[in-house]
Amino acid sequence: MDLRETDEQSALRNAVAKLGRSFGHDYFVETSKSGAKSTQLWKAVGQHGFLGVNLAKEYGGGGAGVYELQIVAEELAAAGCPLLMMVVSPAICGSVIQSFGTEEQRQRWLPRLTSGEMIMSFAITEPDAGSNSHNISTQARRDGTDYVLSGTKYYISGVDEADAILVVTRTGTDERDRGQLSLIVVPADAAGLTKSVIPVEITAPDKQFNLFFDDVRVPADCLIGQEGDGLRQVFQGLNPERIMGASIGNGIARYALAKAAEYARGRQVWGVPIGTHQGVAHPLAHARINVDLARLMTQRAAWLHDEGDPLAGEAANMAKFASAEAGMAALDQAIQTHGGNGLSTEYGLATLWGSMRLMRTAPISREMILNYVAKHSLGLPSSY
Repeated sequence: MDLRETDEQSALRNAVAKLGRSFGHDYFVETSKSGAKSTQLWKAVGQHGFLGVNLAKEYGGGGAGVYELQIVAEELAAAGCPLLMMVVSPAICGSVIQSFGTEEQRQRWLPRLTSGEMIMSFAITEPDAGSNSHNISTQARRDGTDYVLSGTKYYISGVDEADAILVVTRTGTDERDRGQLSLIVVPADAAGLTKSVIPVEITAPDKQFNLFFDDVRVPADCLIGQEGDGLRQVFQGLNPERIMGASIGNGIARYALAKAAEYARGRQVWGVPIGTHQGVAHPLAHARINVDLARLMTQRAAWLHDEGDPLAGEAANMAKFASAEAGMAALDQAIQTHGGNGLSTEYGLATLWGSMRLMRTAPISREMILNYVAKHSLGLPSSY
């Protein structure tokens, strides 16, 4: 791994940053608070060719990898526009379909995902099955040339923006009575599918939903990969999910520290900038160090994933943990640096608190990451 980004990667970073700044955090807040969607920004990202940088060129993508996609997500967040659906549509759904879909399925969905014409949501979490995917109860039964889905999904992002949903379902049980899972693409407007918004205290255009599948019928050719092999397949999308979550956290942290440093240079008390005082400067410097460490871990995780290295899972989890912790500390210190102004909408910091705090909980909680590292990195007995 070369720690210096290539000219192409640097050019991508600069181009996305310029596009993000042309919208800016004011656009993000106004869109979120008005209940509108970030369609204008999403389509602009797609039209510039940034949404599908990780997908193959024959499907309209950039032919690069998750490393390049995390650059896109980080730079948009660093411009004050963290787009949660970047984690879902091109990273999880795009990766899974490209890896396990048939050629017809790839041609059907990937070009529209890369262009921004289509958004695909991802539904795995249930009220009684969070991190333990074996307990998923949403079922898909074969009925002739169709699958019929029944069950409930919980905290599913961006369904009101999505044209389709990649649903993780139970299609059988193994010898230990654990669910055998399958991945099925369901149109967002399918008959029998109802949605209800979950109110959350996060300033973001991406809403959360409960989904209810009441005998939702879809053609069997909407099955991705092999029936019963969904758990293995879904992990092709979950490492990118963690890396993309980390990149968004890194971007928010950079945005917050840039705002804090600018304020500390300009705000004067007793005749000198407040940044002169070590009580202000040192916590920001400490935060910057930890954010850069998180960024390095994220870049390493993305590189390992793109190389197909088995250490990618460990690195992706560590990157997600490091980013969430460093990002929360950076944003909190940026707010503190601003004093009372840190809580003002005008200064554009407190409006990102919910999005940054989410990163400690989802995708994948910090506690489950610690479980993973304890078991897989340290060889300790499993707690579950």
